[in-house]
Amino acid sequence: MMQLHNKFFCALAAAMVICFSDGCNNGPVKEEAKAGKTDSVATFILKKEALNKEVSFPGELLPMDRAEVYAKVSGYIKTIQVDIGDKVQQGQVIAVLDAPEVSANFAQVNSDMQSAKSRYNGSLDAYKRIANAAKVDGTVALGELEKSRSQMQTDSGAYEAAKSKMEVYSQLRDYLTIRSPFAGVITQRNVDPGTLVGTNNAKPMFIIENNSTLRLRLPIPEAYTSANPDSSVIHFTVDAYPGITYKAKLSRKAGALSQVNRTETWEFLYTNKDNQLKSGMFANANIKFGRTLPTFVIPVSAVVTNLEKRFVIRLKSNKTEWVDVRNGIAPDNRVEVFGNLTEGDTLILRGTDEIKPGKEFIPKF
Repeated sequence: MMQLHNKFFCALAAAMVICFSDGCNNGPVKEEAKAGKTDSVATFILKKEALNKEVSFPGELLPMDRAEVYAKVSGYIKTIQVDIGDKVQQGQVIAVLDAPEVSANFAQVNSDMQSAKSRYNGSLDAYKRIANAAKVDGTVALGELEKSRSQMQTDSGAYEAAKSKMEVYSQLRDYLTIRSPFAGVITQRNVDPGTLVGTNNAKPMFIIENNSTLRLRLPIPEAYTSANPDSSVIHFTVDAYPGITYKAKLSRKAGALSQVNRTETWEFLYTNKDNQLKSGMFANANIKFGRTLPTFVIPVSAVVTNLEKRFVIRLKSNKTEWVDVRNGIAPDNRVEVFGNLTEGDTLILRGTDEIKPGKEFIPKF
């Protein structure tokens, strides 16, 4: 019995030793290991590289010149000499107006000018005669000479005023003849013979377009405005002629961004042989962009965008920090970024705003 009692106490003591050993050694070690564990995160090293990308932009074909023709004086359409689709030359008569009051006023002003001219010629002749006679002392009184000179000058002023008035009414009479301002095509005609026209008409009489050269205008987003096209010549297509590619040459840039859509208008010129393309057509143009110097291009997943900002997450001494960036050109699944970045920085590959600044990570490349 005594032997059994001793064995029981020995077994109990051994169990207590094991329990004490596990509680004092293994427990604190596990807690310490758990507390000292640092997560790893996928990262990459930031570096600069050459950037080239081909981008497609929608555009519109516009005429080189376009004029809406209105009447400058009120009158009725007497004759129309053109219709839509007709080609016209610069200065060609396209319509004639009938305005009897304009013709009557011109005739009256012409008569007044002729009368003023006659009076001036008469007073000028009289002054010359008196001036010649006055060369002999005592022949003509000094007062008579001054009176004759004053009358001549008065008639001269009246004649000049009549000539100026005549030029005005002559110009008004010329407005009755409507001429083409440049060589082009009549694309709209909104009047018929007998129609009353004037300066208050809502619609123009005619619309003339010069389509021998077309302007291709493209809205270029702000991110692309500082990039340089690989060539001044671009290729574009139109839906009316599928499968055919056309070429246009860069002519000018607007030099400012639109406040509506934050784009800059670039204009390309296309020589429209045989008038195959029409103004007003929509076009799809492809432009190859490139930077003159290497730039930062990173995976799209590295850029975090929320309601407040756009940023990337940089690891510095294994601790995170947010760096604000601006997007540029986006080739494929990558994006060009601008910000307070340095080549060789370690960035997190898949950023999220749940990763707060100051959090420690082990970079995993």
